[in-house]
Amino acid sequence: MESVLEIYNIETSSRETIYEFPYLIEAPNWSMDGKYLVYNSNGRIYSYDLCSNEIKEIYTDYAIACNNDHVLSADGRSIAISHGTKEDGKSRIYTLPIEGGIPRLITPLGPSYLHGWSPDGKTLSYCAERDGEYDIYTIPALGGEETRLTDAPGLNDGPEYDPTGEYIWFNSVRSGLMQVYRMKSDGSEQTQMTFDENWNTWFPHVSPDGKLISMIAYRKGDLKPDEHLPNKHVELRLMSTEGGKPTTIVELFGGQGTINVNSWSPDSKRFAFVSYRTNK
Repeated sequence: MESVLEIYNIETSSRETIYEFPYLIEAPNWSMDGKYLVYNSNGRIYSYDLCSNEIKEIYTDYAIACNNDHVLSADGRSIAISHGTKEDGKSRIYTLPIEGGIPRLITPLGPSYLHGWSPDGKTLSYCAERDGEYDIYTIPALGGEETRLTDAPGLNDGPEYDPTGEYIWFNSVRSGLMQVYRMKSDGSEQTQMTFDENWNTWFPHVSPDGKLISMIAYRKGDLKPDEHLPNKHVELRLMSTEGGKPTTIVELFGGQGTINVNSWSPDSKRFAFVSYRTNK
C-alpha cells in the first residue's frame, strides 16, 4: 500500500500532493499554528513539517498501537490518542503533551474511539461500544465519568465539536444509510443534516471559521451502511454548516484513513487528506 498525503485548497478548488509514502499512513490533523500535520502509521504517531518536509515520531511511550482516531487540543499544547490497550487490545483514549510524553488514560472502559475535543479544552467526545451498542459519549478531558449522548439503534460515530462548542456533529445509520447529524453538545436537538439516497456519508469535520463541513462519502452498495472500509472509490464533499446539498470536490481511492479526523488548516482555506495506491 502506498499513501499520498494531499492538501485541497478551497479557494482554488485544487489538490496538491505533499508527500508520497511507500507504506500506510492515516488521518492527518493540522497543527493549530499551521506549520505541521500529525498522522498515524503502524501504531505510532508522527508529525510532518510542511516547510522542511521533516518527519518526526511523537513519543508515546507504551502507547504504540495507536489507531487513526487522534485529535489536537485547541491551544495546540496536547494531543489525545486512541490506543489498543495491551491487555485486551481494545481502543482506549489517552492524552499527552504534543511534544510527546507519558500518556494519561482517560477512558477506563473500551473500546472507545476518540473524535472530538471541545474548544474550551474541558471535554472529549468519542464513539464507544457499551453492552453491544455503539453510541456517542463525552468525558472530562482530565478523566471522570462518561456521559452517553445518543441511544438510536445502530452505529453512532464521529462526534466532533464545532468551533463554538455549542454543537457536536456526528454520523449515524438511524435513517437506514449513514448520514450526517448535528446535536447540541448536551445531546439535545439531534438533527439530520444530509439526506443522500445513494451514499453513506461519514466523519463531518467543521472548518475553524464554522462555515463549512468536509466529509467522506461511500457509494451505496459498496459496503454496509455501518462500515467505513479502506480501498474504496470514495468522494470528499463540502457542505455549509447551515445545511443544504453537499458538493463533491474530490474523487479518490481511499476510505478508512482518508479523513477520519479533523484536518482543516487554521485559516479554513485548506484541508489535508490521504489517498491510496495498491502495490499491485
